Amino acid sequence: MMDKVKHIIAIASGKGGVGKSTTAVNLALALKANGAVVGLLDADIYGPSQQIMLGVAEGTRPDQKDGQWLLPVAAHGLQTMSMAYLVTDSTPMVWRGPMAGGALQQMLEHTLWGELDYLVIDMPPGTGDIHLTLSQKASVAGAVIVTTPQDIALMDARKGIEMFAKVDIPVLGVVENMARYTCSQCGHSEHIFGADGGERIAREYGVPLLGSLPLAVSIREQTDAGHPPVIAEPDSEISAVYRQIAERIAATLGGGDDRVMPKIIISND
Repeated sequence: MMDKVKHIIAIASGKGGVGKSTTAVNLALALKANGAVVGLLDADIYGPSQQIMLGVAEGTRPDQKDGQWLLPVAAHGLQTMSMAYLVTDSTPMVWRGPMAGGALQQMLEHTLWGELDYLVIDMPPGTGDIHLTLSQKASVAGAVIVTTPQDIALMDARKGIEMFAKVDIPVLGVVENMARYTCSQCGHSEHIFGADGGERIAREYGVPLLGSLPLAVSIREQTDAGHPPVIAEPDSEISAVYRQIAERIAATLGGGDDRVMPKIIISND
């Protein structure tokens, strides 16, 4: 049931491996830390990862109500749903696009979401059936594009931005991951994947750069352990960046600011 959800936010990327799911879970936790009631839907049907990132025990299954509703699984104060709760770890999702789209629709519409300020949706990488299904079946407040500064990632991020423009979903901004690496031994910092890529693509499309995060082993270790940085180290610089991203998104969506959402116009000129 979607009628109790105020804002749906899609977290997307043009390609895999850029930290989209990590961004989704930390953003959801940051929104909660800022006082909101938040749900997290893992819409990566073929490769769900939020169960591990949230530390939900293997084999956890959602309770049901009246034989037709799934009850969200509580994790770190979030209401969550994932395909990982419905299949075993060893079950490959050998489905054609329409079947995956149908699975997303079932999780969206047949989960008994409570009163939510935000439902954060961790989208699969790329631009395919799942994205089209979401645009058709839900009123999405906006999308956040996750990328690294690497040129090939930026190329795919452009495709993601233009795809959301075609389905009339506003892009709230860009999150840049793996922006720089600082050696833990000597303190030397460098831009391994290139510099300022996130800022360039945000400027190109006239949307905000919501935040820039480092390439840090702590993000990977804590998230893999089921305690993402926002709850593992709430006072760290990394957590502060996630909270800043959450604050900017909340302001854009009306959490105390009358700002107009960015509008992207694609032309062939």
